[in-house]
Amino acid sequence: MDKKNFYLVTLVIVIIDQLVKLVVHFNMPLGSEINIIGDFFKLHHIENPGLAFGIDINFKYGKLLLTSFRLAASFFIGYYLYTLISKKANNLLILAISMILAGAIGNVIDSLLYGVLLNNAPLNSPFSLFYGQVIDMFYVDIWEGFVPSYFPLIGGSYLSLWPVFNIADSSIFVGVLIIILFQKKFVEYL
Repeated sequence: MDKKNFYLVTLVIVIIDQLVKLVVHFNMPLGSEINIIGDFFKLHHIENPGLAFGIDINFKYGKLLLTSFRLAASFFIGYYLYTLISKKANNLLILAISMILAGAIGNVIDSLLYGVLLNNAPLNSPFSLFYGQVIDMFYVDIWEGFVPSYFPLIGGSYLSLWPVFNIADSSIFVGVLIIILFQKKFVEYL
């Protein structure tokens, strides 16, 4: 595969991710849900203010640090992708890193700009830039409900076995999964 095609894969995934997020943002009220495949697969519009799985950062400038880290990580992944392409590494590894980069960029755009462009920064944010919330919408309802109190650590709490995610998250997941499954082929480049 030509090296430009890997950059194109990254760009296409970022564009699709952003288009889907914007369509959901402008056409689905926050918290609304549309069943796609019965009660199993749904579109469920949420905005994630913090880390993965909605983990919040209880520090005034925590989101600023997180977004800065995400931005730096995206540059690092982009450089790593360039290095792999230059070394003519295994195409499957380059594809996996392209997908991880696309997901990172997609979520960085949300965190960096959506607070300003979509006015979705949390109310207590010191400013809007770098404080945007990531738009998530895909929900696979495997199981959710109250966990019996006799379970250690999580007993007595409400639990959902699947997070709400977006295309960027999926792209990162698939890229990492490819690396895990084919790591023996990639060992010389990792």
